[in-house]
Amino acid sequence: MTFQKEITLKSKPRGFHLISNEILSQLPELKSISVGIAHIFIKHTSASLTINENADPSVRTDMETYFNSAVSESNARFYEHTLEGTDDMTSHIKASIIGSSVTMPVSNGKFNLGTWQGIYLCEHRNHGGSRKIVVTVIGE
Repeated sequence: MTFQKEITLKSKPRGFHLISNEILSQLPELKSISVGIAHIFIKHTSASLTINENADPSVRTDMETYFNSAVSESNARFYEHTLEGTDDMTSHIKASIIGSSVTMPVSNGKFNLGTWQGIYLCEHRNHGGSRKIVVTVIGE
């Protein structure tokens, strides 16, 4: 069985957000997959996806702190692409570093992630709005 579904994630503030359950709640079809692969792709250039710690929220805070330091908006004056504000080009840079998709195994109707793993939406804009993702599952 192969299926693909576009999901709209609720608007979230800037930061790193655990979205595993939000995705799963919109994928009842996943329950019919005993063995497979899920590919999750974000259709935006100023937000990204990654897999990381799902238990301690301080990890998400620290990730935001790190990326704000590594790709600082205080350097926005050096960028040409700032039409939408100081978070414009910096959001594109962060999204390129982190990436636009994640892939994981599916086992017995669930994402087969590690005990401490969850899917993050990395929202790099101050006011990013809702985000669209495409989930493609190949399995049996």
